[in-house]
Amino acid sequence: MKFTQGVLDKIEKLIEEAGYIIRYERGTFQSGYCILREKKVVVLNKFLQTEGRINTLIDLLPQLTVNIDELTHESQKLYDELMLSVVHK
Repeated sequence: MKFTQGVLDKIEKLIEEAGYIIRYERGTFQSGYCILREKKVVVLNKFLQTEGRINTLIDLLPQLTVNIDELTHESQKLYDELMLSVVHK
């Protein structure tokens, strides 16, 4: 997978379709992110570059509650692809 702004936009869209809000904030994040589960908010370190943002979102994807039926067809395919890449790490 390429680490481009377009790929980041697609992953962000997928997570937003799952009902989460993505915010980029500064702070001390040991893992680069924080999940506020009850509010369905994902907070990422705003100082991460594009590659770091993509890797962080992919790493946290299995921790999110995603109803695949609520995703667009394109996002469903991306979700399946990303989940396979997480399993094979």
